[in-house]
Amino acid sequence: MRFRHPDGSTVHLAYCTNVHPAETLDGVLAQLRDHCEPVRRRLGRDRLGIGLWLARDAARALVTDPAALRGLRCELDRRGLEVVTLNGFPYEGFGAEEVKYRVYRPDWNEPERLDHTTALARVLTGLLPDDIDEGSISTLPLAWRTRQAESARTALRALGERLDALAELTGRSIRIGLEPEPGCLVETTGDAIAPLTAIDHPRIGICVDTCHLATSFEDPHTALDALVASGTPVVKSQLSAALHAEQPHLPEVREALAAFDEPRFLHQTRARTAAGLRGTDDLGEALTGRVLPDAVPWRSHFHVPLHASPAAPLASTLPVLKGALTRLVGGPHPLVRHLEVETYTWQALPPELRPGTRGQLADGIAAELTLARDLLTDLGLKELP
Repeated sequence: MRFRHPDGSTVHLAYCTNVHPAETLDGVLAQLRDHCEPVRRRLGRDRLGIGLWLARDAARALVTDPAALRGLRCELDRRGLEVVTLNGFPYEGFGAEEVKYRVYRPDWNEPERLDHTTALARVLTGLLPDDIDEGSISTLPLAWRTRQAESARTALRALGERLDALAELTGRSIRIGLEPEPGCLVETTGDAIAPLTAIDHPRIGICVDTCHLATSFEDPHTALDALVASGTPVVKSQLSAALHAEQPHLPEVREALAAFDEPRFLHQTRARTAAGLRGTDDLGEALTGRVLPDAVPWRSHFHVPLHASPAAPLASTLPVLKGALTRLVGGPHPLVRHLEVETYTWQALPPELRPGTRGQLADGIAAELTLARDLLTDLGLKELP
């Protein structure tokens, strides 16, 4: 979906396909048929943006076989879909029964991460629509916090050189955004400024995920103002909402939270105190241990559907998303032009909230995109055909 900003620039809105796990190119093609096109049809759109997640094997197939890449591009066109952004954070296995810490490997200390991201950039130059010359890729924020970062920065500098060469070769600019996430070396937007300043490359910036922003209790206007002041480019933003518990000391609140404690993904949980943030790596640890103070609100890294806040006594951090979006695209000029709804946890929701069919999932994703569209038009952007 494309929107015209009041300054005349184009802002793109997509949804991320990591909600439909697939490890191979055949799986990606099936996603387009079974999920993406049905979402487009529900929205009554001739064209729908998708943020493709390409696992290692799918990316390798596309980068080593020009015919396969042309075939994917043709299939996108045939189904009324377009790609300007990729999710390069998960490397493989995102649909496994247990992902947890595995999603952070390989990290930017390991050569596989540089090679994979380079492959994604090359693929994206072949997928961009004919009238678009800039793409974006989100990636993990260096590494999980127990790892080092020196070799990661060296790898990102090497990536910058490869992106420059790719732009010279193809005439298309691909930008990479580190995506701050709780528990990682770059946990907050503020943490991103120093390493990105040290790397100092115009094609390497930040991807602002509004669920992660909220989980770390960052004020969106303060965070984004700091990025602007530092000259840190916002390459992309993922529109997502976290799980919020206002009174975690109450038994009924803990019972409600426990329904979201599931085995597939890591749900980092945070509480803000006068002394700073306190946190756990997972929701279950917060519920069973005494690590977090329960006299203050908790937020958990669980991407809840944008259009359907959890039932009381829980809530979502949709207000943080709205505040961030106002600062990102509501001003005289947009800070970012690539927006991506990223609710990958539909099948990790409590059983009674999960979509039972493909059709129900498509309905939910279409409802999320409708909400995002309405937020954009309320900010003065005009939806394009």
